[in-house]
Amino acid sequence: MTLDQMLGILVWTGAGAVLLIVLMAIDSLFTRYKDLEEIKNGNVAVTTRFIMKLIAQAFILSRSIATSDDLWEALVVSAISFVILLLIESLVEFALRAMAGLDLTEGTRKNQIASALFTGSLHLAGALIIGACL
Repeated sequence: MTLDQMLGILVWTGAGAVLLIVLMAIDSLFTRYKDLEEIKNGNVAVTTRFIMKLIAQAFILSRSIATSDDLWEALVVSAISFVILLLIESLVEFALRAMAGLDLTEGTRKNQIASALFTGSLHLAGALIIGACL
């Protein structure tokens, strides 16, 4: 491995880490609770949802990096994918609230693991589908 390759790994990994931090911070703005505060207080459901969403975004980022020669393209693809997953989550949560009276966000805030797993699985499934498209 050459020095250029090692520096490339450092740059791509650093840029990816920054993007993941930004995306998870943005995601936190769309919840009706404060993710980090709930995690600090030991809310396992919020932690589970957060980790599943982080894994989903990291998977998409890894696929976009693997299929791109350009760092910016990989980051933009990951950011667009984040928006797609956020929209899917919002639409499914709206439909479940309207049709079944099931509020996944509130359930997750109340430390209900089932709600967190349901929400997180939407992101993981979406990430696998998006990853296959890249």
